[in-house]
Amino acid sequence: MTDTHIITVTDEMAGVRLDKLLTQEIPDMSRSRLKNLINEEAVTLTNSSGARTIPTPSRTVKPGDSIKITIPDAAEPDPIAENIPLDVVFEDEHIILVNKPAGMVVHPAPGSPTGTLVNALLYHCGDSLSGIGGVKRPGIVHRIDKDTSGIIIMAKHDKAHVGLSEQFADHSIERLYTAICKGHPNPSNGRIEGHIARHSTDRKKMAVYDGHGKWAATHYRTIKHYQASGKPIASLIECKLETGRTHQVRVHMNHIGHALIGDPVYGRTAKLSGSIAGPVRAAVQSFNRQALHARTLGFIHPISGKAFKFESELPYDMKGLLETLTPYQA
Repeated sequence: MTDTHIITVTDEMAGVRLDKLLTQEIPDMSRSRLKNLINEEAVTLTNSSGARTIPTPSRTVKPGDSIKITIPDAAEPDPIAENIPLDVVFEDEHIILVNKPAGMVVHPAPGSPTGTLVNALLYHCGDSLSGIGGVKRPGIVHRIDKDTSGIIIMAKHDKAHVGLSEQFADHSIERLYTAICKGHPNPSNGRIEGHIARHSTDRKKMAVYDGHGKWAATHYRTIKHYQASGKPIASLIECKLETGRTHQVRVHMNHIGHALIGDPVYGRTAKLSGSIAGPVRAAVQSFNRQALHARTLGFIHPISGKAFKFESELPYDMKGLLETLTPYQA
């Protein structure tokens, strides 16, 4: 069933752009979505000259104009809804935060058309999704890799999607990752920066370049060092992102010589010392994903303006790996 809004332009509204006026009068919809509806000729203006559609978002309105906008129901999404259990951290009518397990793809793509977080959200949220850009789907504002676990946030409608996207764009979102890297970083705490771009020869990888690609910065802090057979085998670290580039933590830690344990893309060349054997060697070599967890997400609620901060406990596989290691005593 379509939704219709009729707005009579007052003297105070005169001279305002049509898209801005509609944004003010229909606050639950984003300006970009309203612009698209104008371009699709879903807006009609009636005045002394008669009624006509207005396909121009920048057109200014005049006193006495009657603006009618017809908003169609959100279209059904291409991905199918699937009844996949979700670990919901927080949910209201505007947003939902999920603790994503390692192994789950966020968005359907070639090779992963089903079983994704989006498929699960379509089933879980149902009619609470009012549509993103006119399509009944969750608004993905950031992603974490398939084999990275942790907190991810999605919007349920256009206005929330815009509000969250703006926070990610201006880097005001607080994001902390917990990771287990190989060796002991020196210095123990630091800041890694450099431009990240697609690797020049291996298209599955990203790499740090000087001035080529997108600038990125990661702050890392060592929480605990671990050793085995007297050798510095691993470190538990915290990474705080200034930016959010593809594979950022993985690329940056590999760049300083401390790839994440289990990383199938960036950690394959790092070999364990031959003196490290037994359960420790087996645990490190059999860890089958990058040891990376999106632990903390802090943001301003896009509708209420309230500050939120959510934490996700370290998953069992990373806890189990740490239990096989011996903390380093300096």
